Amino acid sequence: MRILFTFLTFFFFYSQVDAQQYEKRGNESNVLLANIYYGAFVPGGDLKDRFGTSFDIGVGAEYMLAKSNFLFGAGGSIIFGNEVKEDVLANLRNSNGEILSSGGLSNVTLRERGYQARVYGGKLFGIHPRNKRSGIRVVVGVGFLQHKIRVQDNGNTVTQLFGEYVKGYDRLSNGLSVHQYIGYQLLSKNRLINIHAGFEFTQAFTKNRRSYNWDTMSRDDTKKTDLLSGFSIGWALPFYVGEDEETIFY
Repeated sequence: MRILFTFLTFFFFYSQVDAQQYEKRGNESNVLLANIYYGAFVPGGDLKDRFGTSFDIGVGAEYMLAKSNFLFGAGGSIIFGNEVKEDVLANLRNSNGEILSSGGLSNVTLRERGYQARVYGGKLFGIHPRNKRSGIRVVVGVGFLQHKIRVQDNGNTVTQLFGEYVKGYDRLSNGLSVHQYIGYQLLSKNRLINIHAGFEFTQAFTKNRRSYNWDTMSRDDTKKTDLLSGFSIGWALPFYVGEDEETIFY
């Protein structure tokens, strides 16, 4: 929380200084933003039984209107993590928890992998009288989320994990999702610092897409509710479109 408070204090202080120093240049035209962002998330719902903390890195693009600060856009990200709570290889382990291969002990690790894509709309509520493009950013969206367990046989020595067989262990799941975001955004008047940071929340309604799980010797048709909540920070490259449609500033 101390890091977050320091970060938001910097946003507020810089936007005040920046607004005074570069007021004449302005940043209030329609603007196209190319975004890149990074986040850390804690799982909830059914997802917390399978994975621990995850991270994502993504890209996107959005368009913000000049007069209203309404915005709409689309983006996507990859999800990754190293904590897998569900041991899908339990049926391959001996009494000591080891997986044996023809060459002796195998070196198999489990990882979280996935991705999500979304379209969204929202609004920036300016809170600075000299810079209407710095303030509280609120966004809602809909999309698609997918995740699976990556079974990594480092020596490629376990026959049961060769080729298509590994799909019986990876728990590939996906489904529709809804997304909410609230945070702080700064688009500086000199167009050099354009960043945002805030809290994200995702609710996804997923289902296992594999026809059979080898470890449970059954098919899983259970509908799940997967939750993600966390903090993300992003940077944007702005392309300002002036009143003259042929004029673009960046």
